[in-house]
Amino acid sequence: MTNHIVIMAGGQGTRLYPLSTAEKPKQFLDLLGVGKSLIRLTYERFLAVDPAAKFWVVTSADYVHWVREQIPEIPEAQILAEPAPRNTAPCIAYACWKIKAENPESNIIVTPSDAYVSRADLYAVTLRKALDFTATRTPSIVCVGIKPTVPHTGYGYIRISSRDEEKSPIKADEIHKVDSFREKPDRETAERYLAEGGYYWNAGIFVWNAATIEAELRAFAPGITAIFDTLAKSFGTPAEAAETERLFPTCEKISIDYAVLEKSANVYCIPADWPWDDLGSFASIEKVTGRTIPQEIKDAQDEYQRSLKKK
Repeated sequence: MTNHIVIMAGGQGTRLYPLSTAEKPKQFLDLLGVGKSLIRLTYERFLAVDPAAKFWVVTSADYVHWVREQIPEIPEAQILAEPAPRNTAPCIAYACWKIKAENPESNIIVTPSDAYVSRADLYAVTLRKALDFTATRTPSIVCVGIKPTVPHTGYGYIRISSRDEEKSPIKADEIHKVDSFREKPDRETAERYLAEGGYYWNAGIFVWNAATIEAELRAFAPGITAIFDTLAKSFGTPAEAAETERLFPTCEKISIDYAVLEKSANVYCIPADWPWDDLGSFASIEKVTGRTIPQEIKDAQDEYQRSLKKK
C-alpha cells in the first residue's frame, strides 16, 4: 500500500505577527533558528517516516511560490492551491479526492506544516504504527495525541476510552478508541484533565486510508463530497484550475474535527510521548529556542490583535 503525506500549509499565522505576516506566514519562516523553515522541517521529518511516500501540500494560492522554493522536491502537480480559505475539512477532502483518483488503496497521513518536534526518530515510530493500523483495519481514523506536560489552555484535548484505561495503564504508541474530543479548556478544567489522566493534546495529525476518509466524509459532510465529486471530473484536464476556482469557495467553512471526527464511531488515538509544540505564541518559541522575543515585537502583536477585534 502506497503511503501519501498531506501537509496543510494554508494558515496565516496571525498570532505571531509581525514575525509572521499574511504575505509570508509562520510555516515558511525559520522560527527555530536552524536555517530551515517549519514546512521544510515537516517535510524532512516525514522522510524519516517513509522515504518512499508521495507528498502533497495544500496551501493558499498566494503561498504556492513559497512551497516551490522551500520544498522543490515536490512536483508542482502535487501542490494544491486553495483559491479561498475554507478550514481543514475542504482542505483534506481536496487532497484525499486527488489521492483516491490516483490510487484508491492509499494510506494517508494529514499533518500541519508548522509544529515543533525535537525527536524525529520517536515521531517516525509513532506514525509508522498508525500507518500499520489503518492499512489493515478499515474503517479506522487514528489521531496523534501528545501526552500533556502542563495544563495547557490553548490546545484541544482527546479523551481516550475509559474502558481502555481500566484494562491497563496507557502507554505511548498503543492505539486506543477515542471517547471524545474536548475544546480548549479553562485553567481549572485543564488541571482536572491532567489529574484524571486519559487526556491528550490534539496534535492535528490524522492517519487513515483513502476508502475510510471517503466514506466518513460522505456520511457526515455530504455537501463537501458532492462538490469534490464534481470537481474530480476535471482532474488532469485543462479545466481543472478554473473548476477549482469556481467550486472550492462554495465548500462549507468547517474543520475536520467538527465535520467528521466528533461524529464518527471509528476514531482512535495513538498517545505520543515526544516533545511537541504548535509554536502558536511567542512564549512557545521562547521556550523551545531559549531565545527572547524583543518587547517591541510583542507590543506590535498586541496592537495587531486589538485592531482585529475592532474589525
